[in-house]
Amino acid sequence: MKLQKSFQKNDSGVLYLVPTPIGNLEDMTFRAVRILKEVDLIFAEDTRQTRKLLSHFEISSPLDSYHEYNKENKGEKLLAILQNGKSAALVSDAGMPLVSDPGREAVQQCIEAGFHVISLPGANAATTALTVSGLGGGPFYFHGFLPRKKKEREDILEELTYISAPLIFYESPYRLKETMEHLEKKWGNRKAVLARELTKKFEELWRGTLDELKNHLENHTVKGECCLVVEAGNTEERVQRRWWEELSISEHVDCYVQKGMPPKEAIKAAAKERNLPKREVYAHYHDL
Repeated sequence: MKLQKSFQKNDSGVLYLVPTPIGNLEDMTFRAVRILKEVDLIFAEDTRQTRKLLSHFEISSPLDSYHEYNKENKGEKLLAILQNGKSAALVSDAGMPLVSDPGREAVQQCIEAGFHVISLPGANAATTALTVSGLGGGPFYFHGFLPRKKKEREDILEELTYISAPLIFYESPYRLKETMEHLEKKWGNRKAVLARELTKKFEELWRGTLDELKNHLENHTVKGECCLVVEAGNTEERVQRRWWEELSISEHVDCYVQKGMPPKEAIKAAAKERNLPKREVYAHYHDL
């Protein structure tokens, strides 16, 4: 076990995780500005984006990149800086670092090496969307971006069906219609809120059901970053979807066969519901 006393003076370097505004520059905190001015180096996901922010707040600390494709080399550089007793900050393009952004490996490396890691509170699109959605006020589940591949996305949505809390997704405007069609097909009448361009001049909130939002998107082009909050499924929905839980795989398939479904289709349906390969369900059913 390791104990970190974040504000106790130490001779080692410190890594600060510093949130940046998700749109409105007034959401930058006094503390975030001070820390970025004091650190010896700032690692940014996109240096071009961060340089604009630093210029606005007259921050002259050196800037370097840290992203998915250079994290190994830059992780070594970060550790070297901290080993010399200096401090560094990690920022993402917008919002809290590590929330659907790179940085996990850097934090893990610093913790394992015994350096302090201090996170500052600040702007975050997920919690901003949740609180204004009318669906929050208790537990919630943040997923972020859904997989691009259809099969992987279907599998994830099947798992998320059973979570009894509002679900929060991020999505790009270019994939929004496709994602909304997928969500509507899975959870059609659930309440949902689509938040676009949060904190910015063109902020919009679309409230309704998933099918209403899907229909609206068919006639509207959306621009800017999007965050979607979907209400939790009700108990009845979750029970209905897991009716087969007490059955063996063979009994599960038999239920469909008895309803008139061909064995091949029954195996396919059971495999999908159990999130298992069809060949595995086939083997169980035919005692192979």
